[in-house]
Amino acid sequence: MANIIETHAHIYDEQFDEDREAMLERAKKGGVSQIWMPNCNHETIPGMMELEKNHPGFCVPMIGLHPCYVDENFENEIKIVTQWLEKRPFIMIGEIGIDFYWDLTFVKNQEKAFLAQLDFAKKYDLPICIHSRNSKDGQMNAIQHCCDLIDDFGWKDLRGIFHCFSGNLYDAQRVTGLNFHLGIGGVVTFKNGGLDKFLKEIPLEKIVLETDSPYLAPVPHRGKRNEVAYLDLVIDKIADIYEISGEEVKQKTTENALSIINK
Repeated sequence: MANIIETHAHIYDEQFDEDREAMLERAKKGGVSQIWMPNCNHETIPGMMELEKNHPGFCVPMIGLHPCYVDENFENEIKIVTQWLEKRPFIMIGEIGIDFYWDLTFVKNQEKAFLAQLDFAKKYDLPICIHSRNSKDGQMNAIQHCCDLIDDFGWKDLRGIFHCFSGNLYDAQRVTGLNFHLGIGGVVTFKNGGLDKFLKEIPLEKIVLETDSPYLAPVPHRGKRNEVAYLDLVIDKIADIYEISGEEVKQKTTENALSIINK
């Protein structure tokens, strides 16, 4: 049985309310051994913790404040993250970052929230899971902005994943140069995704698997609800790009994911 690590799935999302256990069973049958769950804000914590309780060691929580949930009261959310970090261990701080896509109203607060959570990463020596989405016109590069903030932060042991990576080769090289991994999911299967054009130039050692379920389903499920079992389609595409076997992709990406959390 394969030992695949899903590094990013919102399996607590209401889109799974009707068949969550069946969805998890399909993932297990597909060889998934762990699902890492990113947090969004205080509202997503109960569902995430319930999944961990019901599936210990399989459903593994992160803690953090998603940039799309940052508003004028973000400091209250940061306090909740602080309380949880003081209470128990987590696999990662996340998902955190910068989003230029939906709304620019609270960009400065997004930056403050991001930097506050980099402090948590340093204090607890934890990796981070980064959400970095560019503006709709492509003029504002969230990946590079996060990299700039990481550079300015200056902690050499900072590490983690730029989740749902959809940048270009330059973005990928800067991210990996900062000791981060690329979270590769359904976008790699998109005809216009662009990742297949350059991904092979990035060492496989810098790649981890994700679905971002229930979002961004790979082809041929694009536009429908995504789920963890669809990782096999991502694996097949990565194997095709690197011209290696799917088994090698599974083995290497699992090693890569473990190296992030087992520093």
